Amino acid sequence: QVQLVESGGGLVQPGGSLRLSCAASGFAFSNYRMAWVRQAPGKGVEWVSTVSSDGFATRYTNSVRGRFTISRDNTKNTIYLQMNSLKTEDTAVYYCEKLKFGATWDEMGDYRGQGTQVIVSS
Repeated sequence: QVQLVESGGGLVQPGGSLRLSCAASGFAFSNYRMAWVRQAPGKGVEWVSTVSSDGFATRYTNSVRGRFTISRDNTKNTIYLQMNSLKTEDTAVYYCEKLKFGATWDEMGDYRGQGTQVIVSS
């Protein structure tokens, strides 16, 4: 069965950096776009970024473009989210998602991991 396991969250000061990872299994990883979404306290789920199946194309929501970088390693069935210049408003639980074949860039996935908490605070 599909499994997505996120890691790398934690507490960081504003302006700091974190790198999230998501290890995937149970499906043909290199065939699918993968995404990161997040949910801040008291808010709905927000799409953050998507990477193409081959890793060469990426998309970002406006609030993180230029600060976050999504990538993937198809030899390790893993995606990453490098987060720099973190702001307090980036505080959220971050989830990775597997997108359906042919999904649009910001479409919600059909599978989601359990998430990793990111807290940006001084």
